[in-house]
Amino acid sequence: MNLLVLGGTRFVGRAVVHDALARGWRVTAVNRGLTGRLPAQVEQLTVDRTDTAALAAALEGRSFDLAVDTWSGAPKVVQSAADLLVGRVRRFGYVSSISVYVDGRPVGGDESWPTVAADPGAGLTDYAADKRGGELAVLQVFPDAILARSGLVLGPWENIGRLPWWLDRFARGGRVVAPGRPGRPIQWIDVRDLAAWLNDGLEATVTGAVDLTCPSGHTTTETLLEAVRDATGGRAELVWIDQESVLASGAEPWTELPIWVPEGGEWDGFFEGDTSAAISTGLRSRPIAETVRDAWDWLQAEGMPPPPPERGARGLPVEIELALLG
Repeated sequence: MNLLVLGGTRFVGRAVVHDALARGWRVTAVNRGLTGRLPAQVEQLTVDRTDTAALAAALEGRSFDLAVDTWSGAPKVVQSAADLLVGRVRRFGYVSSISVYVDGRPVGGDESWPTVAADPGAGLTDYAADKRGGELAVLQVFPDAILARSGLVLGPWENIGRLPWWLDRFARGGRVVAPGRPGRPIQWIDVRDLAAWLNDGLEATVTGAVDLTCPSGHTTTETLLEAVRDATGGRAELVWIDQESVLASGAEPWTELPIWVPEGGEWDGFFEGDTSAAISTGLRSRPIAETVRDAWDWLQAEGMPPPPPERGARGLPVEIELALLG
């Protein structure tokens, strides 16, 4: 297979590249060449893809079996790339997000839940509308595309700072806030499992939108934090704080307490979606301990990457942590 990756140097794109190389595929990556390092086997086309003319020149005379796009910004950038690749790519995969769903998806919600309004030709708006706009842009010209609606993505090369923050905090030892109910389900996907599923699906006949997370209950807050503690040497002490106290402290779920969200209310169903479509199309979910251990090994080898400017830093402010622990 001859694969084109639009991106390829950060997190999901990097995982797609490595998985493709392991299969013996030829890989070409299009990116600005500003972040990350590609394996020597990859042909890199250094171009700012927001410049449509420059992208067209870089792709001139080239064709590919498969293409993967991981873009998270303005949908019109996805639209331009997809338009340029018509007739030059057989299958197209777009890495989207379960954030495209309208708020209120209940426990057991699946791909049939309504999505947010979006314009495939729009400039930068908000994350949900941008991802949905990217989906629509792809479907306009590749109606049989795969839309990989990923949930919480964890693993090596994570530049968002969720799991890396927990690993760094536990490595420092001492008493650490463990939020909410220990048995709270967490749905997530290892970035390498996402990449393997996507490349498998492109090579086969998977089409349409599929939510990509492990089954609800595969991991809990407790099993995640215990895995983090064990991977970082076991020097930290878990201090369980009930959900009401956590929220009363002003700690922001998901950002200041990365990965964790409360149960009920607006978060109802967040970590309890139906994953039958993913499983039926071949998704395999590795144990959380393996993901955590490999992420820790990567962090020690390469260090904490800077977060994308649009995402900002993650982590619990010291003053809130001390108040909760007190």
